[in-house]
Amino acid sequence: MKHFNIALIPGDGIGPEVVAEGVKVLQTIEEMDPEISFSFTEFPWGCEYYLEHGKMMDDDGIEKLKKFDAIYLGAVGYPGVPDHISLWDLLLRIRKEFDQYVNLRPVTLLNQSLTPLKSKTEKDIDFLVIRENSEGEYAGAGDWLFKGKPEEVVLQTGVFSRKGTERIIRYAYEEARRSNKTLTSISKGNALNYSMVFWDEIFEEVGKEYPDVATYSYLVDAASLYFVTDPERFEVVVTSNLFGDIITDLGAGITGGLGLATGANVNPEKKYPSMFEPVHGSAPDIAGEGIANPIAAIWSVSQMMDFFGEEQWGKRVLDVAKDMLAETELLTPDLGGDASTGEVGDRFVKRLREKI
Repeated sequence: MKHFNIALIPGDGIGPEVVAEGVKVLQTIEEMDPEISFSFTEFPWGCEYYLEHGKMMDDDGIEKLKKFDAIYLGAVGYPGVPDHISLWDLLLRIRKEFDQYVNLRPVTLLNQSLTPLKSKTEKDIDFLVIRENSEGEYAGAGDWLFKGKPEEVVLQTGVFSRKGTERIIRYAYEEARRSNKTLTSISKGNALNYSMVFWDEIFEEVGKEYPDVATYSYLVDAASLYFVTDPERFEVVVTSNLFGDIITDLGAGITGGLGLATGANVNPEKKYPSMFEPVHGSAPDIAGEGIANPIAAIWSVSQMMDFFGEEQWGKRVLDVAKDMLAETELLTPDLGGDASTGEVGDRFVKRLREKI
């Protein structure tokens, strides 16, 4: 039997509500598969914890998380706690401490009715964005000089190491080769004359080892245009931390919104736990109302199962999500329905049990 030890960080706002539905799905998998079991340990970290304790997580929080196979995160952020504190002191801290240098964001249309792009179908919008997740524009390097004075100036420095740039690009080439798909690099070498020129050179250099992989390279502004006008040209995409953050939300916009957006923060070597999360944020305006869409959090479960090597369960969970989105009478309000978060979760596990 394979046993997986999962750390739960439900976090803020709607995070606890959607994570609860994801846990239902994991427990259902455990019931249905005698070869798989899960254990869960919940941590109360987040903005409410910060307001009470003055910190986003325990001082030894990283040490506590090391023993787990995966981390399942709900959402981080709430009024009263500055965004840079909630982000840097929990989410980014975990990503960096555990070297989760690969961020995987599927841009996959699960139902044609969800896209605002006329005439585009599920076949047209189905690609994977691989985002560098450990350095780049989010390295946190810089300075704040002459604060409060007329000559005040801030420096925000992007950090692009050969190690960091090469390993994410190589990961993307490997994924493109494995899946027999094209690989597109997104950068901005015409304006960012050091970091992105370096990125482009590494992309070409590594590409020489993968002559079987067809490649394209776009500037980020052009790529953003193509996401909307011609999404079918993308299959596997690799890009930097900042650009990946932005264009994947654009990807969410063309596939049904953030309520269906999921992301995996992966340490491929499995030296440290990887983290899986919906990326819709904490949505404090609807927290506690029971109307949050849990499908993104459940899609995170699909990514988690793929990471565990249980691809058949990953596919089955995603297939049920597609089936659910075709049942328009049982969706949350963001998708035009009137079902509660719990009702969607209950219906999901019922459909999962039926999908043998």
